[in-house]
Amino acid sequence: MAELTMAGALNAALRDAMRGDARTIVLGEDVGRLGGVFRVTDGLLSEFGGERVIDTPLAEGGIAGVSIGLALAGWHPVAEMQFDAFSYPALDQLISHAAHYRFRTRGRMTVPLVVRIPYGGAIHAAESHSDSPEAYYAHTAGLKVVVPSSPADAYGLLRAAVADPDPVIFLEPKSRYWTRGEVEPGAGAEPIGRATIVRPGQDCTVVAYGAMIARALGAAEAAAKEGISVEVLDLRSLVPLDLEALAASVRRTGHAVVVHEAQMTGGFGAEIVARLVEDAFDYLEAPVARVTGYDTPYPPSSLEDHWLPSADRILAAVERVVAY
Repeated sequence: MAELTMAGALNAALRDAMRGDARTIVLGEDVGRLGGVFRVTDGLLSEFGGERVIDTPLAEGGIAGVSIGLALAGWHPVAEMQFDAFSYPALDQLISHAAHYRFRTRGRMTVPLVVRIPYGGAIHAAESHSDSPEAYYAHTAGLKVVVPSSPADAYGLLRAAVADPDPVIFLEPKSRYWTRGEVEPGAGAEPIGRATIVRPGQDCTVVAYGAMIARALGAAEAAAKEGISVEVLDLRSLVPLDLEALAASVRRTGHAVVVHEAQMTGGFGAEIVARLVEDAFDYLEAPVARVTGYDTPYPPSSLEDHWLPSADRILAAVERVVAY
């Protein structure tokens, strides 16, 4: 085992995938000489050369369009959108084209494309550099959406995404890039679509993903001091969603709190709540609570800490549903 940051684990996953398959290429803004804004692609240019690690113009629609063409031609492109809020010019390409080719061609053509997107806040970035766009992608049939929360998951899920025949939106929580964890060198792919319990509990399930897992764990620690046993379920994948694990956890605890840092209205948490009502309604002892960002544009960095869900806000929601 090796201790790596999440950025280092993602770098190792890309390196291993490129060594294992010459069709795997990396492209995006500053991914080559700079090694990426968050250094996820550091050193890849020197090992694999400019034909497989490609610095592109500042044109996200072009990056997506070229990547789709490369995928249809037999390559396995891994495209980086430099920041989450920069990805929106590529939405038409990803939603109208990448997501639809398998359906349109009745399975004769696939788009083995990974779109890596640094996402979320808590790094005090400038305006238009922090956002949580997962709901747009999760709503689009034909796209898979993956969100790791640890270095080990980042490695295994990225390996799986690169090997997947369908397009995968791979959301990398920015605030977790520098967290460290154990990663097995050369470990295989981690199946997409399988949630995991990162903390078992009996009284309430907190459902989260990405950077919110750390905050959910902090709330669970605080709840334990009050005698409340909180289970933390890391979804890891939004599409496909592990409905079995989600329902099974809430059937055990009888209470649920859903956490994400995107705005509440229309956020992916609403889908989770709907699924719980459909699949575990008879086991719920209280309404499901949501702890999210506020229904405003992402704020300036000076207000970021207030805007994002905190362990205190999550704990308050847990206390409220358990006492219902």
